[in-house]
Amino acid sequence: MNWTSLLWIALGGAAGSVIRALVGMMIHSRFPWATLLINAAGSFFIGWLMTRLGGIEPMAMSRWHALLVVGFCGGFTTFSTFSWQTLELMQRGEWSAAITNIVLSLALCLAAVWLGCRLARA
Repeated sequence: MNWTSLLWIALGGAAGSVIRALVGMMIHSRFPWATLLINAAGSFFIGWLMTRLGGIEPMAMSRWHALLVVGFCGGFTTFSTFSWQTLELMQRGEWSAAITNIVLSLALCLAAVWLGCRLARA
């Protein structure tokens, strides 16, 4: 990994983090809907990207991979936030909400990454 790749990752990560924060500010709820939406959208996008990036020239692919996959998706998706919010729900005794969050996050994100791959191949 070189400094140029790290710069692409930093730029993508900054953009992903800012967009994640904006979505979080727009969606206020006791249930972590914003995190669920972000994780599903990020899963869709990474599935689409990884499928589409396989067909481009290797040098360009490494830049796009650094910018969008490692940087943007890494900054945008919020699995650590998902984990913390689920733990908070459990600690408050809101077990049905915690289990719902786990099941919906897993199902939606797996479905989204599959759909992203399918659409990228179309």
